[in-house]
Amino acid sequence: MKSSPSVDEFQNEVPPSGVRGLSMCHSAFPFLISILTMLFSTSTFSQSSPYFQQKVDYNIIVSLNDTAHTLDGYISMQYQNNSPDTLHYIWFHLWPNAYKNDRTAFSDQFLENGKTNFYFSHEDKRGYINRLDFKVDKVTALMQDHPQQQDIIKLILPKPLAPGTSAKIETAFHVKLPNNVSRGGHQNQSYQITQWYPKPAVYDQYGWHEMPYLDQGEFYSEFGNYRVQITLPKNYVVAATGELQNEDEQQWMLSRTAEIWGNEFRKSNPGKKLKNTGAEDQGSYSSKDSITKYFSPSDSELKTLEFAQDNIHDFAWFADKRFVVEKDSLQSATGKTINCFSYYLPFHSATWKNSSAFIKKSISFHNEAVGEYPYTHASAVDIDVKYSIGMEYPMITSISGVKTRTELELTIEHEVGHNWFYGILASNERLHPWMDEGMNSYYDNRYLLQYKTDTAKPSFMRNHLPADEEMLDLLLNSLIKVKKDQPIETPSEKFSELNYGAIAYHKTALWMKQLETTLGKPLFDSLMHEYYNRWKFKHPYPEDFKNLVQEISQQNVDAIFSLLNQTGDNITHSKLNDRLDQRPPSVRKKIKIASFFSLKDSEKYHYIFVSPAIGYNYYDKFMAGILIHNYTLPSPKFRFILAPLYATNSKQFNGIGNINYSSYSYKRISKIVIGATFARFSTNQSLDTSGNKIFENFYKVVPYLQFHFRHPARSHITSWFDLRTYLIGQQNFNRFEYKAYSDSTFFYPTATSRSDYYINQLSFNVENSRVLYPYDYQLKLQQGKGFYRFDLTADYLFNYSKGGGLQARLFASKFGYFSNDHNNGYQYRPKLLAATGEEDYTYSNYFLGRTASTAVAQEPVKNLGFGAQQIMIRDGGLKLRVDQFGYLQGASENWVAALNVNTTLPNIFPVKLPIRLFFDIGTYAEGWKENATTSKFLYVGGLQLSLFKNVFNIYAPLVYNKEFKDVLKTDPERNKFFKKLTFSINVQNISFKKIFPQISF
Repeated sequence: MKSSPSVDEFQNEVPPSGVRGLSMCHSAFPFLISILTMLFSTSTFSQSSPYFQQKVDYNIIVSLNDTAHTLDGYISMQYQNNSPDTLHYIWFHLWPNAYKNDRTAFSDQFLENGKTNFYFSHEDKRGYINRLDFKVDKVTALMQDHPQQQDIIKLILPKPLAPGTSAKIETAFHVKLPNNVSRGGHQNQSYQITQWYPKPAVYDQYGWHEMPYLDQGEFYSEFGNYRVQITLPKNYVVAATGELQNEDEQQWMLSRTAEIWGNEFRKSNPGKKLKNTGAEDQGSYSSKDSITKYFSPSDSELKTLEFAQDNIHDFAWFADKRFVVEKDSLQSATGKTINCFSYYLPFHSATWKNSSAFIKKSISFHNEAVGEYPYTHASAVDIDVKYSIGMEYPMITSISGVKTRTELELTIEHEVGHNWFYGILASNERLHPWMDEGMNSYYDNRYLLQYKTDTAKPSFMRNHLPADEEMLDLLLNSLIKVKKDQPIETPSEKFSELNYGAIAYHKTALWMKQLETTLGKPLFDSLMHEYYNRWKFKHPYPEDFKNLVQEISQQNVDAIFSLLNQTGDNITHSKLNDRLDQRPPSVRKKIKIASFFSLKDSEKYHYIFVSPAIGYNYYDKFMAGILIHNYTLPSPKFRFILAPLYATNSKQFNGIGNINYSSYSYKRISKIVIGATFARFSTNQSLDTSGNKIFENFYKVVPYLQFHFRHPARSHITSWFDLRTYLIGQQNFNRFEYKAYSDSTFFYPTATSRSDYYINQLSFNVENSRVLYPYDYQLKLQQGKGFYRFDLTADYLFNYSKGGGLQARLFASKFGYFSNDHNNGYQYRPKLLAATGEEDYTYSNYFLGRTASTAVAQEPVKNLGFGAQQIMIRDGGLKLRVDQFGYLQGASENWVAALNVNTTLPNIFPVKLPIRLFFDIGTYAEGWKENATTSKFLYVGGLQLSLFKNVFNIYAPLVYNKEFKDVLKTDPERNKFFKKLTFSINVQNISFKKIFPQISF
């Protein structure tokens, strides 16, 4: 099978420099060279084989069972082989089988895009097509499964189909409609019947284009004439592709006003009220009312509706007993009447009322901008699904989730525009999505400019965020800056989810604008009209569009078409009202101070954000200061965040900070970051002999270097090497004296002394943030004065079908000394129990009371409290604190290994509770010695309360080793339930990278 070419295969070379120099000397040469170049270009752009197009005419008879949510149908196709090849088989799409199980291309892609609702759906929510019995010219034909895809079959023709001949292909079929999670299916008795019948794949000059159904990636089908009969209960309203042939049904539909529907509801539901949502809604009904789930009983009497349409390549229909119907019409330039229908749910009437006028407006716009709409009907349907979508089909579009009339107008304009780009110019959108989505988006921008449609946001958002169209500029520029963009000429399924919108839609629209600017608007509009007229009802490819541009313009457009295959900031883009203008080659940005954040005018300003900042710990108490940073989009190469804080208790300046510089590349190493972090806070407090407060504190400076690796665009994996050195200074108490205080005598520190140390650290980190079974692991080597330590930490989440899951953490560590002096390495040893604040030797975690449980002079200045129960999920991670019993820590001078497991609870309560069960178990080298002071394995299990997306956790140990039980019995106060609680504050779980995985923060 020949593959479809990309545009760069059709580029001409620029004449060599020597020829250009010669043409400057001889006046006859420029003309000759241009003629030869044009002739050469024509032969180069010609396709490798002549264009042909198959034709498939359809007769479909189908009935809806709205109890079982099934379709039973019969389809007859007349397949015309217009190719020069004899066909021995035909690939068929059976796209309802995409919903058959969780092993289809659709299911896999849905997971890749972060959606688990189909993967974990019950079998009765899924769908399929079966009961197929293909006959070709009355002879039974064999079917063969596709080797990889469940929703594609190969129909073996009983006899070869020669060029210029046709065959009648027919079969019965049965469809189980899925719960609608992607374009088609049903929600209760609201039906969205799309991609629902057996459909031949396209066979063109590049071979067969059999393709699985995908959520990200649309369709490519053969043109033909359709006749469709639909049988269903009489009280359903049906919106469909084509022209409705039943005159009585047309009249009945037009009587379906919101007022009539309301009367119908009251008759069927005496005593219930329809709530008006407000005066400005002009009679719409509250979506909070039972009306949203209300379906009147289906009529026992059935009706059969007939739809007919020539020259289309797909057929979709929508059925709902609640639809309100509106009609408008317009006259085309040739005098043809085009009827515009909108079908909407009555509780959305505030937004949808008079929506048929938006369809009319869009058709008028595209008629003038591209070419005349060839059909007599166009419809938009408000579908009742649980996600937002606008999806096009020939002559009809389905829409859900719009909130305002402006949003509805722009959605209708875009989706109706697809009648030109997809419906009539039926390019292979799966391979070349820019030819549909991008070209259509270009005309969206022209529509916005022409009609100056207001997309204003509330005042706060308007002051901090760009308009919707400029937001797309910002998103695109952000991806380009960190070199995460992809070429425009990328197949749909190869795009990352962000790039699909930013590149296939938006960057293509900007490329089309650049083409318009290059050629001039009159010439551009002329060639687009010619493109439409020449290729309507056909399958144009990129080279066809390029050939036409070159032919009409009589210009060499290699340079601009080569941009389709490039990444980077190679296309002019600016704010919406300046899209016609190219920015100056270099614009020096100004520095602008703003509060909190702003994404407005990011192409003009280097923002520095200044806002209040606060902090707290047991020793510094309340801290107040300012947060200064330049984190924004697009991500600047040089970034900083500084938070100087004044401590009200210690009367000193503390704070944190990070500065770094990033270099980005499209190569294997995608990003290099060099930077440094800073921190300073108090770690303990006491009174000296004079009764004055005295504090211990630390400071650290951590220079670091990171190398981030490139992964495929759709991959959820990030990986990087991190090399850093911790330079840490500590101010610790010394010179203690006895002194009486409150009738008692205690040690008091009278001074502090400084000590310094370093830790060199090299780590390799891998994170896979996929929605199903995400994992991460880290290999870390640390070295300090006299010791080394090698750690492996791995996390894995096993998702449950009804939400939540089981989280497993594996830890293993090897520790050793470089000499016989073991004094320096004591605090660095790995252990089984979770780390305390004093054991956080790199000062990498936030602690309320870092030394609370071992504070000097606890009586004069109490700082035990709740802070003494904080832990850090590091090392073995056993969630218990028995600090006073050193031998029970599971600390090792050799090796440690542990497993931590926690699981969410089954959904057995009316509300989802943030409670989990946890169990930790570990072992260490010393536990296996002959005279071990503990068992070989130590364990702790209990309940875990997880709050704020796992940032704050409280642990209640309920079961644990006998050794722990025995020592806790010796301290009745410490053995109380609330005293055994521990908690962790995991600020590292706040990750913008998980929210915006493709944009560097």
